[in-house]
Amino acid sequence: MDLNRVQIFAQVVEQGSFTGAAKALGLTKTTVSRKVAELEKQTGVQLLFRTTRALRLTEAGAEYYNKITKILLDLENAEAQLSASQQRVKGNLHVVCPFEMGQLFMGPVFACFLESYPDIRIETELSNGSVDLIEEGVDILFHVGHIEDTRLQTYKLFNTSTTLVASPAYLERFGRPQRPEDLWQHKYIDLYTSLAKLPSDGHIRIFDDQQWQSITPKIQFRVNNITLAREVAIAGLGIAALPPMIVEEAVQKGELVPLLEDFPMEHNVLGISFPKRAYLPRKYIIFIDFVYQVLFRYKADELLEKPDFVQFDDVKQTKCKADEYVCTSVESSVWGSKIKEVLV
Repeated sequence: MDLNRVQIFAQVVEQGSFTGAAKALGLTKTTVSRKVAELEKQTGVQLLFRTTRALRLTEAGAEYYNKITKILLDLENAEAQLSASQQRVKGNLHVVCPFEMGQLFMGPVFACFLESYPDIRIETELSNGSVDLIEEGVDILFHVGHIEDTRLQTYKLFNTSTTLVASPAYLERFGRPQRPEDLWQHKYIDLYTSLAKLPSDGHIRIFDDQQWQSITPKIQFRVNNITLAREVAIAGLGIAALPPMIVEEAVQKGELVPLLEDFPMEHNVLGISFPKRAYLPRKYIIFIDFVYQVLFRYKADELLEKPDFVQFDDVKQTKCKADEYVCTSVESSVWGSKIKEVLV
């Protein structure tokens, strides 16, 4: 058996394309395609369906991939045990998360993680749009809303709430709503993404003490970015439904006013997804566990789901070289305080 061909085939599956595998392995696309063809000839079985737009595993290819993944991981672990630095985890991670989550939360998480695992390289992309993990070679995706894809393993992290807000200038011109039904007469800043509507298709879902109401205000402005929606609301265009952590500072400054606080808004869900594999790479396990330790530290009561490999029994000591602070479950006087600011 040519192990090189097997490794290349595994990369093609994991990257979702010959081009992605070639980039990951530092080879030409032609070489990758030829090696996979040689493997198919060697095994006498077609492993991939090839089209002009995408690659797809055959049934035999999927079974073969599941078996070789364990073998390749066993080999990787064997190499690690022979190395003097066997505890060092290596590899690249392509992580995608919503803009606001990346800007407000993930910075200190990435920094502390990479201080602890210097041989891992993270490529991060901020996006509020639809992402195909397999086709785009994404390792970890954080997202708002549900994703139905049998190729992925998905876990719900926690519910995300929204608060209705408007500027004092807007309320002076149009009046302050006292009950949910008053919203019918107001201008609304509709926030949406291709994955999930916040709160839902231009409707405001709100509980009026007896039942959930779906109210459609007058929509003059639609946007797929939370920060811009906040700024437009501050400018006085209308009422917006935004996450509390996004509007907290503006509320404290008097730029925005919370509305209908006694009437709950419909929640959405923040989730994490990654490609479903028979044997998950160690770099995935380490990173996902790290993120969960952060969330458990500050939102333990709100966590909805977790993988079996994530355990909260022991307090983890994680050193951050930056400023010589030591993180306990990613908490220190620098990093922990920044993380806590956006989670509580």
